[in-house]
Amino acid sequence: MIDAATRHEFRVLAAAHPKLPLLLGAGRLARRLRRVPRIGWVTSDPLTARRILNDPDHFTLLGEGGVGHLWAQVLGDWVYEIFDGPGHHQLRARTRDLFTDESARRLTDRVVGPRLARAGAELRAGATVDVADLARVLVGRIVADLLQLPVADRDDAYREIFTTGEELAALALGTTASTHLQPATIARAKAIVARLTANVAGTWRTAPPETVLGRCRELGLPQQQAEGLATLLMVAGTETAASAMARTVALLHDTGAQHRLRAEPELLPEAVREGLRVTTPAPLIGRAVAADVTVDGRLLRAGERVLMLTYTANNAAGGFDLNRGYLPDQRQLWFGAGRHLCLGAPVARAEITGLLRTLLDAGGPIRIANRRYRRNVLIPSYASLPVAIAA
Repeated sequence: MIDAATRHEFRVLAAAHPKLPLLLGAGRLARRLRRVPRIGWVTSDPLTARRILNDPDHFTLLGEGGVGHLWAQVLGDWVYEIFDGPGHHQLRARTRDLFTDESARRLTDRVVGPRLARAGAELRAGATVDVADLARVLVGRIVADLLQLPVADRDDAYREIFTTGEELAALALGTTASTHLQPATIARAKAIVARLTANVAGTWRTAPPETVLGRCRELGLPQQQAEGLATLLMVAGTETAASAMARTVALLHDTGAQHRLRAEPELLPEAVREGLRVTTPAPLIGRAVAADVTVDGRLLRAGERVLMLTYTANNAAGGFDLNRGYLPDQRQLWFGAGRHLCLGAPVARAEITGLLRTLLDAGGPIRIANRRYRRNVLIPSYASLPVAIAA
């Protein structure tokens, strides 16, 4: 019999794309590496995935099947330098201090702390809070602050930022088989980017060096590249973080683990890690084969592509369990691996931690009256997840 947590996770995935659960489920048959018609090489093994992600000599995200190939068509060929060229290493090295665990904690405390405090007060007063909507607002606040976007301090303004990032990310729907975009799709994407970065020019000139845009200016990046990086940050850091926040709350409720977490709040880091592992908001990672290489006894040739089923690889260990502990095979594969390990990982962990702490401090266990799943989206997530304190 399928438990409630597994059932709802399946529905989240199926609502995003009806074939996604089938692909991720069938991916278990791929084991270490298997060739699949129209897709390429597929793996659901965490060790094989990590080997590929840690091998920039033979695998790249700049060719067919890689996210860099997709975004270069929208933003320009400079993406190749920043994504995987010498500029990539310099950019990560010079901005790493902006994304440490401590800086992420300070960022979330300052930017979303007051909004979380308000949500906590509402819960304690007996009101219902839609955690899925709140997550989108929180992420919008973080993005606005990181990119110094001039917006009114209202939930609607932050929802609009989130929606814009989501709208742009949605253009990648249907690129599992090929990352070549149609001209009409490229035109729509460029229009969204122009709207998104309309205010970046002035901000780029005046942003302090402790911000992403200010650091880009100090690195000597042209304004166009700073605008592109702002765009990519929004795409990468909106849907994934919001998805993980709401789905982790649902997992704590559906598994009953919230009761133990309330009794042992020191398990909060484990809850965050397990939430990220089980949800794996980016369930697929693609790479292009840059040079012939043998992996697990299979010869992969230059020009082919590899699809890593990270959701399947991470969930092979089992369902959400606060006793799971550290998994050396999976490590933090939900954030990728190697030179492209998600730079914003500490921010995502801090966002989830802040939300869960707010719920723990609200005065009692939560109950979920109903829920809705987002349909036809790139990142599986909840459309609505209203929670209240159980009577």
